[in-house]
Amino acid sequence: MSKKLRIGAIASGGGTNLQAIIDRCADGSLQAEIVLVISNNPDAGALDRGKRAGIPTLCIDHRHYSDREDFDQQIVAALKTAGADTIVLAGFMRIVTDTILNAFPQRVLNIHPALLPAFPGLHVQRKALEYGARFAGCTVHFVDSGVDTGPIIAQAVVPVLDDDTEQTLSARILIEEHRLYPHAIQLLAEDRLKIDGRRVRIEPTASPLNTTLINPPLSDKE
Repeated sequence: MSKKLRIGAIASGGGTNLQAIIDRCADGSLQAEIVLVISNNPDAGALDRGKRAGIPTLCIDHRHYSDREDFDQQIVAALKTAGADTIVLAGFMRIVTDTILNAFPQRVLNIHPALLPAFPGLHVQRKALEYGARFAGCTVHFVDSGVDTGPIIAQAVVPVLDDDTEQTLSARILIEEHRLYPHAIQLLAEDRLKIDGRRVRIEPTASPLNTTLINPPLSDKE
């Protein structure tokens, strides 16, 4: 049964994934309401996106806190006051600690612009190109105390082209991020996600993808 989520969004930058979520909430394809946008960066474009959409916004600048736990407790307090029940990281450039995770157990989601567990952390398209990967993409996952190590909800695969740069590859992946993140959040709203160890099972099970992706493609004779 679907439940309208009350999302607290946390971002550090421009917030394009936040905008995709805002748009899907507005058109009704995502059964959720964003109740608060928080940023640790007073100049973050995500704050402007929230304000334009009529969403309450708040800057909690991490530079004003000498203790990380105090900073995270302020975030938790603001999210609780806003009535958030689900936390969506939309380009939050800080490691999430147990202070936040314990306040919202199994309710913190993130999107990472790589096919985890490959290339966690930063500059992932550069790493994929330097490594010579044939496929890249993005991953929506539950957040745990590691760096991009939480159970995987959904992934989108993007082929790496011979003439790709870090910028062109990033741009193509970002298009898929904007599609994948709201979809994964909607699965949570429908109460279809069950964490089983490292696996996230989607109930009822959707028709499995039974297509092999090969890059470069095989010839017709192979």
